[in-house]
Amino acid sequence: QVQLVESGGGSVQAGGSLRLSCAASGRIFSISAMGWFRQAPGKQRELVASITSGGSTHYADSVKGRFTISRDNAKNTVYLQMNSLKPEDTAGYYCNKVALPYYTWGQGTQVTVSS
Repeated sequence: QVQLVESGGGSVQAGGSLRLSCAASGRIFSISAMGWFRQAPGKQRELVASITSGGSTHYADSVKGRFTISRDNAKNTVYLQMNSLKPEDTAGYYCNKVALPYYTWGQGTQVTVSS
C-alpha cells in the first residue's frame, strides 16, 4: 500500500512562489504516472500537472508556464514548483497516481494566495 505525504504549502502574496513535495512509500511509485491535484472550497478536485515515469509532463491550461512538476524516483518524491501564484491558485494540493485506482489520498497541503 503506497502512502503519500504532501508538504510545502503556505500563505504567499500574489506573484510569489512555493515548492510542494510529495513523499511516497512503496516501490510501485517509480513506475506510476503521478500528478498534482488541487481542490478549492466548493469545487471539484482537478488535476493541474502530471508526470510519467519517464519524465514527460502535462499541465492544465490554468497553470501552464507557471508551474513545473518533477520527480526523483530514487527518493520516491514528486515536486511542484509554483511561480507567479495567483489568488485563484488557492486550494488544498494533493498528489496521487494519474490513473485509477488511486492510492489512498494523503492529507494534502494548503496553499493560500492573497492579492
